[in-house]
Amino acid sequence: MSALCLTLREAPAQRLDLSMLLPERLAALSPAEIERLPVQTTRRAMRLGDVFRLRPGDAKEVVIEGGSARFDCVGACMSGGVLRVIGAVGQRAGCEMLGGHLLIEGDAGPFAAAGLRDGVVEIAGDAGDYLGGTLPGERTGMAGGSVRVRGSAGARAGDRLRRGLIIVEGDAGADPGSRMLAGTLMICGSASGLAGYLMRRGTLVIGQFAKPGETFQPCGLDPVFPRLLRRLIAPYSADAAAMLDAPLSRFMGDLAGLGKGEMLIAQS
Repeated sequence: MSALCLTLREAPAQRLDLSMLLPERLAALSPAEIERLPVQTTRRAMRLGDVFRLRPGDAKEVVIEGGSARFDCVGACMSGGVLRVIGAVGQRAGCEMLGGHLLIEGDAGPFAAAGLRDGVVEIAGDAGDYLGGTLPGERTGMAGGSVRVRGSAGARAGDRLRRGLIIVEGDAGADPGSRMLAGTLMICGSASGLAGYLMRRGTLVIGQFAKPGETFQPCGLDPVFPRLLRRLIAPYSADAAAMLDAPLSRFMGDLAGLGKGEMLIAQS
């Protein structure tokens, strides 16, 4: 049986909260009940049928045909199944996910995968600020699962990352890996600002970076570690795995914090 498909009728004139579009929730509803689901907006009340045309199918996989930067909270708190968006999404995509697979075939706004607990998030385009980072009012960011961004990411990617894996195959904005608690953040391209600012533990790998801050100290690198990390990374990203084949410089820090993190930088 084919996937349940939602086709966008027209570009939305206001921000829409689409957190209700979860495979596990839609599987228990009839097509008519799905169309009557209320959509939280910034202006007038709407129902899902006002925004999308519905093509019934197996709700274990939900496909949204047509995206918008005004689609907020897509896949938020998702716990299973597959949710695919053919287009862009707005802020908080995949935030606090508990499982499942979220595939975005376009760009994502700020706070994508923020507070992720488990599951897989794939973004074919670029991601905004605070990728896998900390939601306002929360103490930690992503705590499990994996995130792959084929494009670039904004500022503070992996802010207060607790556990899990984030791969950015393009460049990153300012201060990636800020306040990291643990986990692994890999940036295949360049980074700017204070990478690893106040990181406590974890591994930050950067393809191109001028120089770590003064609170990071150079140290030796066990040659076995990159090979082990490469074996872990290869199923997720060929680009990230290839970066680990290059010579790497290792720095410990941030010594202004706990200082048990590490930054690996590819040697040019």
